[in-house]
Amino acid sequence: MFSELADLLTMFPEAVIAGAVIATVCACLGVFVILKRVVFIGITLAQVAAAGVAAAMAFGLSPFLGAAALTLVTVTALAFPFETQRIPRDAVLGAIFVLAAGGSILIVAKSGFGLTEVKSVLYGDLILAQRGDLAVILATLLPALLALVLFRRPIVYTFADREAARVLGVRVFVWELAFFYILGIVVSAASKVGGALLVFAYLVVPPSAALLLTRRLVLAAVLSASIALVCTLVGLWAAFRYDQPTNHVIAVATSASLLLAGIARLVASMARRRARTGS
Repeated sequence: MFSELADLLTMFPEAVIAGAVIATVCACLGVFVILKRVVFIGITLAQVAAAGVAAAMAFGLSPFLGAAALTLVTVTALAFPFETQRIPRDAVLGAIFVLAAGGSILIVAKSGFGLTEVKSVLYGDLILAQRGDLAVILATLLPALLALVLFRRPIVYTFADREAARVLGVRVFVWELAFFYILGIVVSAASKVGGALLVFAYLVVPPSAALLLTRRLVLAAVLSASIALVCTLVGLWAAFRYDQPTNHVIAVATSASLLLAGIARLVASMARRRARTGS
């Protein structure tokens, strides 16, 4: 396995590095997404970014700029206080998701893309990552991760308890919006090679597995990133060896990690219960 991974790194260095960076950053952001209980916004932004990539490629523009434009507009629209409206935010998210998913297919259908390009636009393909894609990912995701680390305290206060954060003088709306702008930029940069499915998987599944294993936020973020990174390497190896679609194999690997985390939590719980009974 390790020799084959070394071969992969030699043949597809951009894919391996891009996958590692996307996995790490999305998995760290995902811990906050789970904490905020806004899981559906992850798949919605990923699908909106995919629609932006499709539109940009159809018109010969930068995929990142197309994805970023649509994603940031969506984040800004979702900042509206839906709590006072008849239609909840989740309903609006659902409508945006349907529009973006349908729009992506319609754009691709009329674009004249070849089969490989169609699959790449709709689902992403990590193995096809090029130097330009890697440059965008590094220039976008690493500063986003740094911003998350530097401003983690006000973001955590905002997401954990809004009222307590207000009492402490934290500008809740500003930090919440800042986080979702960061999330939007990350999703936009990752979507061309990651696709909506894999980006959503990174945002939700490894963080869920990590939070099953620990309640400490920093440890959960480290665990989440580690799980996502391992799943990426295992997925790349399995896809390469068995000639399967890379992104889908990685997504399945993340789901397997959640199952293993659930089993580990169950076994640990049973062991603690048995220890208490024995004493």
